Amino acid sequence: MNNQAVFNIAEICARHGITDVVLSPGSRSAPLTLAFARHPAYRGRLRVVPDERAAAFIGLGIAQATRRPVVLVCTSGTAGLNYAPAVAEAFFQQIPLLILTADRPPEWIDQLDGQTIRQRNLYGAHAKAAFDFPADTTHPDAKWHAERLINEAINLTQAGPAGPVQVNIPLREPFYPKAGEEVVYEQDVKIIREDQANAVLPPAEILDLRQQLRAAGRVLVVAGQQAGGPGLTAALYDFAAARRVPVVADIIANLRDVPAVHRQDIFLAGLPTEQKAALQPDLLITFGQSLISKSLKLFLRDVAPAQHWHLQATGPVADTFRSLTRIVRVQPAAFFQQLASFETKDYGPALGPGAPAAAPAAPDQHSGTDSSEALDLGSIPSATTTETPVTWQRADAAAAVFLEDFFAAEDQPFNEFSAFRHALGALADGTALHLANSMAVRYANILGLPTDRQIEVFANRGTSGIDGCNSTAVGGALAQPARPVVLLTGDVAFFYDRNAFWHNYPVPNLRVVVFNNHGGGIFRMIEGPRQQPELEEFFETHQALTAENLCRDFQLRYFPVASFDELAAALPVFFAPEGGAAVLEVFTDSQANAAFFEDYRAAVKTAFS
Repeated sequence: MNNQAVFNIAEICARHGITDVVLSPGSRSAPLTLAFARHPAYRGRLRVVPDERAAAFIGLGIAQATRRPVVLVCTSGTAGLNYAPAVAEAFFQQIPLLILTADRPPEWIDQLDGQTIRQRNLYGAHAKAAFDFPADTTHPDAKWHAERLINEAINLTQAGPAGPVQVNIPLREPFYPKAGEEVVYEQDVKIIREDQANAVLPPAEILDLRQQLRAAGRVLVVAGQQAGGPGLTAALYDFAAARRVPVVADIIANLRDVPAVHRQDIFLAGLPTEQKAALQPDLLITFGQSLISKSLKLFLRDVAPAQHWHLQATGPVADTFRSLTRIVRVQPAAFFQQLASFETKDYGPALGPGAPAAAPAAPDQHSGTDSSEALDLGSIPSATTTETPVTWQRADAAAAVFLEDFFAAEDQPFNEFSAFRHALGALADGTALHLANSMAVRYANILGLPTDRQIEVFANRGTSGIDGCNSTAVGGALAQPARPVVLLTGDVAFFYDRNAFWHNYPVPNLRVVVFNNHGGGIFRMIEGPRQQPELEEFFETHQALTAENLCRDFQLRYFPVASFDELAAALPVFFAPEGGAAVLEVFTDSQANAAFFEDYRAAVKTAFS
């Protein structure tokens, strides 16, 4: 048996500090499986998930939570193709994955051999790179080559921007050691480590940026999806306060400790054009990845700021708002830290004279109302009024008051928007919140998070697909077993990814809230499909499933509710730390949900016009 170079892959991964491996069973991949299964570093950290699509998203969820590379192992043929959705998500979300695909030897490709497809560069433009492991490693040069490319692949997963890397490994029989034959890990394997580049701005560039900031009249900072962290939070806080610059952040930007504007989805959908003009920046500074808020994206595309700087240390940069003028090659934390010390008096005005440096606390169900900061609904100040002009912070405060008043109505029918708000309000401090795509992530972005709790938000907004939302949350729960992990999802996304639970690993810290309207309810809420006679059959695609049988199959506690009273009674028991993994299924009517959301839209227009 000549698989020593394959066994050494596990040793090299361990030396690089990789701790988590997710594999799906197969015969061609047996040498890889045995390499990790018998390595002491992976005892208890090697997880078997039969469905490759679920396995890849579970690995993605682990990598999201730990911020370290995760290894995926699969057999040959279409098994590797099933990784593709998670690989694409990891690419656009910049999540490090090392993908080891077992393959037939090269001479047997396209020879009608079983479980054989063209696996080289299997993920195309959605992987950072693809390496071909040598088929024969008996020669010393081939062994050096094999070890070198594994090191290169591991380093590349983490080099900015991070992402997925494939190593395709052709394997010949025999795959299994003989009886009594040991798997040996050589200790003299080649290890190549890569240090991160220094990430500070040179003095000349700092001077130039300061001069342009001084000359800019209205400055706006917009944060996209990112993991966040105390260094960035502190630097951005100081920068925004010193210069009285508003910061706008979606829920997936994880900037809850920065006084930021979070309700842009509300007021930008309601303010008339002449009042939005008061919010137009001369200089836009962005960092992070994607945005949820369509209203914010459309606004920034329409107003076309004269300058748009994007902060990103490495990698290609998207011109999302069609206004990009400068790419600043530095980590955002370093940018804000280096520029925060400049005096406020050297700057132009903030976005609107007299704009406060910090947004007021949100007067919603999760925090107290500061009436001195809030505005009366229906009297949002005109952009032309010199005493109380529209500013990002004042509009945000008004939106908070609007939400409180809108949901205070006592005659509202049971609907998923209101139920979603109650679920958010019940989250425990320290929760890792996963938001499925479609309406779940949109509801959360409108409603916001409890202001008195530290909650980290995860969402697959790299590709915004529904195909791995359950699995990603399961991965997060496996990675951090002491932390409450909550997934809020719709029924289509939930049932689409049911194999996320098909494994043998307990996740007692996982709670899943399924909003079941028996179809793709989002299509009733967006322009286009809801006006079509084919809506119900071809877009909404009615389904009659419930989560009860799934919970029975996978031994998950099950809580069905269909009213506000049932929901209120279930939430404390459901979210209690004891009891184990559970699913709360919230049954609502799709037409009632659409009607209630339309009432919300109409109320926004009335309140902010």
